[in-house]
Amino acid sequence: MSVTTPLRFFNPFQPTLNYYHLFFSTMQNLLILHGKSSFETELAQSLKTNNTIKLPEEDAQVSILVHSSEQRGVQNDAFDVDLYMNSLTTHRYGKFFIYSPRLSSTQDIVSKNFSEIPVGSVCVADLQFKGRGRSKNLWESPKGCLLFSFTVEMEDGRVVPLLQYVVCLAMVEAIKDVCDVKGFAFIDVRIKWPNDLYLNGVKVGGILCTSTYRSKKFNVSVGIGLNVDNEMPTTCLNKVLSELSMMDCKLRREEILAAFFKRFENFYHVFINQGFRALEEMYCRVWLHSGQRVVIQEKNNEDESVDEVAVTVQGLTSSGYLLAIDDDNQLYELHPDGNSFDFFKGLMRKKLE
Repeated sequence: MSVTTPLRFFNPFQPTLNYYHLFFSTMQNLLILHGKSSFETELAQSLKTNNTIKLPEEDAQVSILVHSSEQRGVQNDAFDVDLYMNSLTTHRYGKFFIYSPRLSSTQDIVSKNFSEIPVGSVCVADLQFKGRGRSKNLWESPKGCLLFSFTVEMEDGRVVPLLQYVVCLAMVEAIKDVCDVKGFAFIDVRIKWPNDLYLNGVKVGGILCTSTYRSKKFNVSVGIGLNVDNEMPTTCLNKVLSELSMMDCKLRREEILAAFFKRFENFYHVFINQGFRALEEMYCRVWLHSGQRVVIQEKNNEDESVDEVAVTVQGLTSSGYLLAIDDDNQLYELHPDGNSFDFFKGLMRKKLE
């Protein structure tokens, strides 16, 4: 259970030496607010002054600070807020920024404060100790991950399930964009339906979208975890990049996040105005499943036996499920059964007319 917890604030008028001693010694227990424009900056100050931010019970000891450029470089491995803001070129998304070195869950922060912060606000953490995945699974969050959640407001509930595909596509294209700008080698990150990112057959990222319906609108909190610079226990973007390149090159979390919001803002505009069909061709070019053969196991009610039916994935249906065809050219919509951790080992088929 989460509760609204009174917050402790730093007094910016304390002597500089005492202020920075306190800042250094309590870095892990900070929540830093920042804005791209004067509007977001003033909002950050207002939220701090009015003690408005709601925190999960696990983060009860976190204190609020409004960011200033003098706080750069406090920790070498901390998220560089200024680098991110200087790289950000969006009109709406990612401009109101919340950061903490350590949080229970960025998803909980944006969800609890949805009505207090602008649509498109983002929360970033270096470490999470209670990150969430699908079906209440925990997402492991070691240092070196890009861990963030942001807010989206939608009116048409029929397309809310498709938002995760837009997010996946935006992240894949953002990674390519940063590599292109930096002159780095191509990293072939792919989408595993419905909400995972894979590199060389290994999962390097996951997306989680949760929503609530309020005042005739859907408040969607989008959470993302991406292995940028943490090769254990599996692999990460920079590990693969180092294997592909002779020069010393590294992707930065801050630049990936800024590139992501640029891509997402563009894709989301297309998605809302033209539908996902306008993005589907691009999406299918970077997912793992075009032409994939899937064996569906179906229970025979007459003799309790299990029948196996082979189908080939063709794309996505209008509702966002997998579109497949069998050897008799009959089309099917494939649904996860909700029990299997691997979607492709627990699919059910629905015949399409």
